[in-house]
Amino acid sequence: MAEHFKTIGVIGKANHEATMQTVQELYEFLGEQGYRVIVEENIAHHIKDKKPDVADVVELGKRCDLAIVVGGDGNMLGAARVLSRFDVAVIGVNRGNLGFLTDLNPDNFKACLTKVLQGEYTTEMRFLLDVSVHRHQTVKATNSAMNEVVLHADKVAHMIEFEAYINDSFVFHQRSDGLIISTPTGSTAYSLSGGGPIVHPSLNAVSLVPMFPHTLTSRPLVIDADNEIKIIVSSDNDAQLQISCDSHVVLSVLPGDEIIVKKHPLGLRLIHPIDHDYYDVLRKKLNWGKQNY
Repeated sequence: MAEHFKTIGVIGKANHEATMQTVQELYEFLGEQGYRVIVEENIAHHIKDKKPDVADVVELGKRCDLAIVVGGDGNMLGAARVLSRFDVAVIGVNRGNLGFLTDLNPDNFKACLTKVLQGEYTTEMRFLLDVSVHRHQTVKATNSAMNEVVLHADKVAHMIEFEAYINDSFVFHQRSDGLIISTPTGSTAYSLSGGGPIVHPSLNAVSLVPMFPHTLTSRPLVIDADNEIKIIVSSDNDAQLQISCDSHVVLSVLPGDEIIVKKHPLGLRLIHPIDHDYYDVLRKKLNWGKQNY
């Protein structure tokens, strides 16, 4: 029996005119269909309704059966880091550029969304990464990422030195501009720009992609996502370093710190229209041409 969504949350990028137009259309459409709609607090003042039901993203995740994110992949990533804590389905309306994670077209989302709400959709779990910074056996900072965790200097094009371990086994010593640790979801994002592989989202894998390494023998490495990755930052580094999570959250790292990256225990329940085709998305978003016979 198809799942029936009763309470639906709407999340969007505030102060973006096109996004807010779609949010208003979505709000009215869901209300007309008889769904209880909860609006994320940052966009509530854009809703043309005297008293919309309003909540922050955490409360929205607790109360909703479905969350609809209106915007680009960046908006989806920000919401995902919170919504992954809850058993809520998530789908996106694309108001960004590439839109690998946001399936619905804002110009004609109603017909497609109607089918989804009637139970015509597919579900996939996308995992996140947990990252923690350790200093003198003390945890100094933690966060999570859906796309990637990136170690880099706080200066542009500044080489850093570190060692990488997988399940406490030494893997490599590296001097480079940094290291990208990417999920399959992130394999079509920053990791791809850095020369990393495209990894199908169904795979339980993580990619380690060197950023401009000092040696030509450094190559991307794909490992099982259930492994624990430890990065030991050399004490010889002369600059402060940073960990970036999905390019949104920045954690400070000092020479000598240890960074632990592992799979988050919970995942994001992403849903797609029934005709969603991952390879079709790749072709369109990456502009892969058709073969002529």
